[in-house]
Amino acid sequence: MHPYLRATFWILLYLLLVQAPLFVLLLGPKPAGYGFWFDLSLALGFAATAMMAIMFLLTARFQRATAPFGIDLVYYFHRLASIGAFAFATIHPLLLFHEEPALLGVILDGTLPLHLWTGLVSWVALAALMASSLWRKPLRIHYDAWRIAHVLLAVMALLLGVAHIAGVAHYSATPWKAWLWLGIALSCVAVVIRVRLLKPLQLLRRPWRVVRVIEERGSSWTLVLRPEGHGGFRYLPGQFAWLTLRSSPFAMREHPFSISSSATVPGEISFTIKELGDFTNRIGEIQVGEPAWIDGPYGTFSIDISPAPGYVFVAGGVGIAPIMSMLRTLAERDDRRPLLLFYAYRAWERTTFREELEDLRSRLDLTIVYVLSEPPADWEGERGLLRDEIFARHLPDDRAVRECFICGPTPLIAVAEKALAHQGIPPTHIHSEIFDLV
Repeated sequence: MHPYLRATFWILLYLLLVQAPLFVLLLGPKPAGYGFWFDLSLALGFAATAMMAIMFLLTARFQRATAPFGIDLVYYFHRLASIGAFAFATIHPLLLFHEEPALLGVILDGTLPLHLWTGLVSWVALAALMASSLWRKPLRIHYDAWRIAHVLLAVMALLLGVAHIAGVAHYSATPWKAWLWLGIALSCVAVVIRVRLLKPLQLLRRPWRVVRVIEERGSSWTLVLRPEGHGGFRYLPGQFAWLTLRSSPFAMREHPFSISSSATVPGEISFTIKELGDFTNRIGEIQVGEPAWIDGPYGTFSIDISPAPGYVFVAGGVGIAPIMSMLRTLAERDDRRPLLLFYAYRAWERTTFREELEDLRSRLDLTIVYVLSEPPADWEGERGLLRDEIFARHLPDDRAVRECFICGPTPLIAVAEKALAHQGIPPTHIHSEIFDLV
């Protein structure tokens, strides 16, 4: 099936799953109407609960479902859809308060019945989940602690939301309709069991071992790992995987990193990681011989998925990692297609893979445009930040037929996407990798 058809199928399936409970509840006997705003409030509540349930599927890393989009885009959609679900869940009681102001007094005087308390606590859990996700960094919440809290709050919000629907029993009074919501809740619990129990069990049987730790320029480190007792896995150049170090696969401490090694080298895999966050600021302390677990590969950020007569790469900082995987793979394949790399960094002496990139020039038809924000005094290359004029000066005449890959900080991705589009590159030829979602 064509990728666009697969993508359309999964989008339609998502819309069907979100709306199906609402329409199913309209089957059979209908309760006496309370007016348009009351019914709209209930519809928003049903939609919010169904969307919460689908969130569990979106983040379960089903490779067949995520393949047409790239799992980073699926996670980004998960974030936006969560905001929509929270908006629906918030408007739902506000409309009820508008129609029945006495409800607000019941909450304030503490006489709220149990089935309404479950709805209120479900909303509080969802609000806490949203706040901790959208403002994790300003709130200084450690990533690993946030992940555990995220799962617990999500399960609490959904189960209490279903309990609220069953307790109110409006449009869901018949047994089979109540069982429908129970089935939805249980299916989400099953997904959690699969992701947090069954998948870690599989990873536990397929360990990896750190065989080299290489210090790179720019406070980055390359970890080279080999499989133990199994053949590892094949991956495409540019893909990524979740890596677990110094913890068991059950500890929910895996982190997504781009693979930086050539896809042509069997039985070995490398990750290049910059000292940046809660986990990565101690990555240089990893020792040779330590065990590791890898869940992958994932992603559609790859030249093998987007064939073209030539390529344009845009990297910022450690965003060079997946692009190095693609360049190394192309070099091993003796590929002579024209390549252009825009590489933005702060300082020349800190530019990661600087020496190897120069060596790759002799093995590939590769042109590199370095853009330094703090260049040395004798620097003759591009200065400042990536911008339209830099792309205009260096993009080739055949730019419109090339596929473009962008990886780096979110602001750089936004600038590069807009600039490449301004220079006549079709949006379908522009591919970005996004990881900074929380």
